[in-house]
Amino acid sequence: MNLIEAKGLRKRFRNREVVKGIDMEIQQGEILALIGTNGAGKSTTLAMLLGILPTDAGKITRWREDYRAHVGVQLQATPFFEGYTAEENLRLFAALYHVKLDKKQIDAKLAECNLQEARKTLASRLSGGQQKRLAIAVTTIHNPDLIILDEPVSGLDPRARQEIRRMIQQLAKNKVTVLFSSHDMEEVSRIANRIILMHDGRIVAQGRPDRLLEQYHAENLDDLYLELTDTVPGKETQQ
Repeated sequence: MNLIEAKGLRKRFRNREVVKGIDMEIQQGEILALIGTNGAGKSTTLAMLLGILPTDAGKITRWREDYRAHVGVQLQATPFFEGYTAEENLRLFAALYHVKLDKKQIDAKLAECNLQEARKTLASRLSGGQQKRLAIAVTTIHNPDLIILDEPVSGLDPRARQEIRRMIQQLAKNKVTVLFSSHDMEEVSRIANRIILMHDGRIVAQGRPDRLLEQYHAENLDDLYLELTDTVPGKETQQ
C-alpha cells in the first residue's frame, strides 16, 4: 500500500523552478531515502508532500484525510524546547499530542533514544547527536504511521550517526514508514531499502540501491549519482 503518491509535482520560487514535474510514492513499511546534493529540491519536495508548501502543479494522494495526525516530522531546525530537560520535552510533546505516558513509558522512551543518563539535562546543553535523538523521540511520541526526517545525520560524528541509524532501523521494525532526505550517499547506503535520486529538481533514478548499483556497474552511490547526473535531463531510471 502507498501512504503517499505524487504525480507531476512542480514548484517555482520567483523565476526559478526548483521541482520539475516529479512522480513518486511512499510505500508502507519502507525506509525511503530522498537523496541528492544541496539544491536538488529535496526539502521543497518534502514540504509539498507534507502540505506545508502548496504545489504549483501536480497531484498528491495521501492514505487518509487526517494524515497530519499520523505523521511525525523532524526538519533541520530542532523541534524541541531548549529551555526544558530531555524528560520534560518528552512529557510536553506527549501532552501536545494528547498521549498519556506514565513513568515506565517515559523511561522506555528515554532508553529508545539512549538518553537515560541525560534525562535531567537541558536540551540546549545536549550534544549534537543527543539533540538529534531527542528530536526523533519527540517526533514519534504519538506513534505515527510515517516519519519524515530532513538530513537526520548531517553534521554528526560517526558514533552519533550510528545511534541515529539504530533509531531509524528500530522504527522500521516497529512498522513505521521512514522517509528521510540526505546528501550523504554513504550514510544512505547503510540505512535505506529504497532510494530516490534527485538532481536539479528532477528524479533521475529510483529503486533498491543494490539493483541500481548493479545496473550501472557502480561501486557506490556517489559514483552512481555522478553517472546519472551526466545523463539527459528528465530521463529517469527505475529498478
